[in-house]
Amino acid sequence: MTPVTHAADGRETVHVPLGDRAYDILIGRGVLTEAAPRIAALAPGGAAAIVTDESVGALYGQRLSEALATAGLRTTIITVPAGEGSKSYPRLVEVCEALLAARIERGDLVIALGGGVIGDLAGFAASIVRRGLRFVQVPTSLLAQVDSSVGGKTGINSKHGKNLIGAFHQPSLVIADTGLLDSLSPREFRAGYAEVVKYGLIDDPGFFAWCESNAEAIFGPGPARDHAVATSCRAKAAVVVRDEREDGDRALLNLGHTFAHALERATGYDGSRLVHGEAVAIGLALAFRFSAERGLCPPDDAARVAVHLAGLGLPTRLQDVPGDIGTADSLLEAMAQDKKVKRGALTFILARGIGQSFIARGVEADSVRAFLVTELTV
Repeated sequence: MTPVTHAADGRETVHVPLGDRAYDILIGRGVLTEAAPRIAALAPGGAAAIVTDESVGALYGQRLSEALATAGLRTTIITVPAGEGSKSYPRLVEVCEALLAARIERGDLVIALGGGVIGDLAGFAASIVRRGLRFVQVPTSLLAQVDSSVGGKTGINSKHGKNLIGAFHQPSLVIADTGLLDSLSPREFRAGYAEVVKYGLIDDPGFFAWCESNAEAIFGPGPARDHAVATSCRAKAAVVVRDEREDGDRALLNLGHTFAHALERATGYDGSRLVHGEAVAIGLALAFRFSAERGLCPPDDAARVAVHLAGLGLPTRLQDVPGDIGTADSLLEAMAQDKKVKRGALTFILARGIGQSFIARGVEADSVRAFLVTELTV
């Protein structure tokens, strides 16, 4: 169990007990306004480099910089273009060189202010500059708050696939201010919601049922949203504590992601066509339909998953992706680069029902190809 503390105002702190790499996740509306002293306490009298993108930086960059300066930290802001394209070698080099130019030392901090792209990019840069800098996650998207900011996975994309170059590097603190989600577009919020639902589908059918009943409230600025974020963070933290480096059941967190990453590669990581959470929504639906086709999962459960996601405006079929996504063979080839592949054999996260996911190793490529051929034509 990951320790949780509840404040009188409904805010929560989830502790991630990883020995000398332990950290807290602060969750709730407005927690960023009180975060500067907490961040400054990690590097008294030091410096902080805020890595952000052009969109988020314009909203919150200067505000956070001024708060940190008031708390006693010398600050600098490093800005990259928004979008998946920034998870690349050129942007990684740019951020690393900027950190060095700002004289960020080992005792200082890197602060990732943004969505999953910024968290992955800034965290990876922090892991390699001066052989390792501490960093703080300030996730500003729903997807980042419930998934990518927790657990220490950092990295960039390759032409061969998503997140194939990176490192495990745990943050020193995560600040999930649910009030920052007010600025998200409906599309961005929906995309993040796919990662929320995922936790129910993995091993918590009660949470999935709660999501079905409370989805509309989660999309609004109230306690349901905070509960969804906190529940997701607790679930993610508990898995990370059991399996920090994905040697075992942490792979369950990739439910739907083998399909999703192949689709992102097929679209060239073009966010105008498909963003990560949308790809995950399709991947979740595909994972359940594939499980049902193999006789593992009740067809009614697979249909229930798709109906819930589609009812919220999320894509659930390959045909929902605009433009050409290639053939079954090209999608299968992309899956062959998935990080869960072992000795060339495909590994999927499949399900015996809602809340009953499991790791399926050595899945036959021919069965995946046949399934994709069908899915491309229905």
